[in-house]
Amino acid sequence: MAHYARGSAVAVIRLCNPPVNALSLAVLQALEDGLKKADADPSVKAVMICGENGKFSAGADIRGFSSPERHGGALGPIVSLIESSEKPVVAAIEGVALGGGLEVALGCHYRIAHMKAQMGLPEVTIGLLPGAEGTQRLPRLIGVPAALDMITTGKHIPATEALKLGLVDEIVEENTIEAAIRLANKVIGQPLGPRRLSLKPIPRLPNMEAFLREALVRVKQQARGWLAPELCFQAVRAAAERPFAAGVRRERELLQVLLTSGQARALQHAFFAERAVRRWAAPSGASWSSAAPQPVRKAAVVGLGTMGRGIVTSLVKANIPLVALEQNLEYLNKGRKAVMLLLEREAMKMEGGAQTLDFHNPARLHFTVDFDLLRDVDLVIEAVFENMALKKEIFHKLSKICKPGALLCTNTSALNIDEIASATSCPQQVIGTHFFSPAHVMRLLEIIRGRHTSPTAIATAMQLAKALKKVGVVVGNCFGFVGNRMMFPYVQQAVFLLEEGSRPEAVDQVLEDFGFKLGPFRMSDLAGLDVGWRSRKDQGLTGPSLPSGTPARQRHGQRYSPLPDLLCEQGRFGQKTGKGWYQYEQAGGRTATPDPWLHSFLSHYRDTHHIKTRFIDQEEILERCLFSLINEGFAILAEGIASGPEHLDVIYINGYGWPKHRGGPMFYASTVGLPRVLAKLQKYSEVHPDVPGLRPSAFLKKLVAAGNPPIKEWMSYLSQQSSKL
Repeated sequence: MAHYARGSAVAVIRLCNPPVNALSLAVLQALEDGLKKADADPSVKAVMICGENGKFSAGADIRGFSSPERHGGALGPIVSLIESSEKPVVAAIEGVALGGGLEVALGCHYRIAHMKAQMGLPEVTIGLLPGAEGTQRLPRLIGVPAALDMITTGKHIPATEALKLGLVDEIVEENTIEAAIRLANKVIGQPLGPRRLSLKPIPRLPNMEAFLREALVRVKQQARGWLAPELCFQAVRAAAERPFAAGVRRERELLQVLLTSGQARALQHAFFAERAVRRWAAPSGASWSSAAPQPVRKAAVVGLGTMGRGIVTSLVKANIPLVALEQNLEYLNKGRKAVMLLLEREAMKMEGGAQTLDFHNPARLHFTVDFDLLRDVDLVIEAVFENMALKKEIFHKLSKICKPGALLCTNTSALNIDEIASATSCPQQVIGTHFFSPAHVMRLLEIIRGRHTSPTAIATAMQLAKALKKVGVVVGNCFGFVGNRMMFPYVQQAVFLLEEGSRPEAVDQVLEDFGFKLGPFRMSDLAGLDVGWRSRKDQGLTGPSLPSGTPARQRHGQRYSPLPDLLCEQGRFGQKTGKGWYQYEQAGGRTATPDPWLHSFLSHYRDTHHIKTRFIDQEEILERCLFSLINEGFAILAEGIASGPEHLDVIYINGYGWPKHRGGPMFYASTVGLPRVLAKLQKYSEVHPDVPGLRPSAFLKKLVAAGNPPIKEWMSYLSQQSSKL
């Protein structure tokens, strides 16, 4: 609701719909009633709009977004009503003014914000655009470049930046509402024409045409097939080129396109999926609602390689005091230097913000080679490289040194958590925390529960994810967990496609056009080919432990491609050596160019193995890579390694660059239609009977036989199996 009250000459309208004063239809109706009441009351000379409980409004309630046109449709006229008031209207912004909340504030004649308030138009992130004339008013207030930046990215800006941009008239440190009432009293009787944004001309740029041309190219490059940023751009361009009323009509047309595109549904699925994964459950019956986390007052990181450095940086940014440990002084000094460099960069990014990084203080960050200094920590994250013997040795040591309740976390990307825990005297305290590289940037934290991991340990790891501003997803223990296990068949298909006649750049192009930032071969060059090579050697798939006489292209009766191994034997590890699937300007270079050497190497390889080169179209590339990944997802769900398809989608969007506007792999499968996914897998499996990754999962077949039910019903078709979650 909106509460109306009159104090002296200023009427106060309070938006009230806890917890964030979302603009439900009831709130909008009450706001409209309040405005009309104030207008009709001769003793009221000005109006002040604020929110209840220190929050202005976070905009429309996304749960009602099955019909968001109702919100845009209902809110637009109210914003116009505010603006056309003959009495000055002042917005008092506390907490947040987001989406429709900010559009309400833009209808007001004056805006005051508390210095800790945040503002933004985040509609783009759920596949929409600000539909209550926000794309037309904001550029008139702060200019086209700043408005474009806010509207096409959906970012939140702090009050200090809003003041610089001219989005608010002043900021205050306390008593925002009193300050707004004072301002309202002060401006009574002043002309309102110049304060009505719909009448304001767009601030001119000397080269508006050229600016818009370049901005469109930039938006398209960043959007990679995601429609909303581009249509947000078109709406702002309409503000720059048309009168207000025509711009509003264009905004409505563009919003309709987005509402019917399917991308808005995918992005809203991703939005709700991210909330759903917080509500974890374990087979024991313990869950997020019953298990309480332990406080983490002090942490430790063991191992300062690439991953360890990123993890240390994340912990420092989250203000958690920690000890960083390496095995000897040489590695420690190298690690310390690299960590300090990362932290300096992060500190520079945060300059001028509310938070500063305190990392020169040894009480906050202490580097050591002495395990004894881990006696009093609440949580240790081991980040040494992927070697079971080494990890077990460290965990054995940790379980002797750390205090009884300390949580022992392993940053492994594939190894068995139960085997690592078996080296300790406290397996209930051991949990997998799989960070993604670069660890201080990537949002995903895959949390792997072992057979003995306690509910408290899971709750603490999930709480840690939140403190690090990451998305924690609880999964079961199997080789590769969820993310990497689904990635294996995807990468395997990409390599098989090269054997059959494709090229790295052709495969990458198809997947990048689909929306991935990097195709599988660019990704492999970035990560380093030697990482997978080391793992395959450990598994006995290649290298000295491979029995002599093993066929080059077969392992355990299944198809195998030795191509990545052969490249590694040539010292081609990707970007770090300047050559991998592509060539780079130098070792450590970033610009991938197709490599003629690799093309002739591939054709020689095909000749050697009598593989007839054939033309492979884009459809086959896309389907074999994506459908094999999705197929593995169904197997994971059937085994109870993840508790629902949304967990897989959140992992892929936040850890593997799956395009968010396609909702994640399982959501994508539901939009393609499970019968089509099944038919294609059957077709490819018949052609390649020695590739298990293409054999349709029994769960997928079951869902198709059940008539292709909607994604939210999938899990009800699984018999109550013994969940490994």
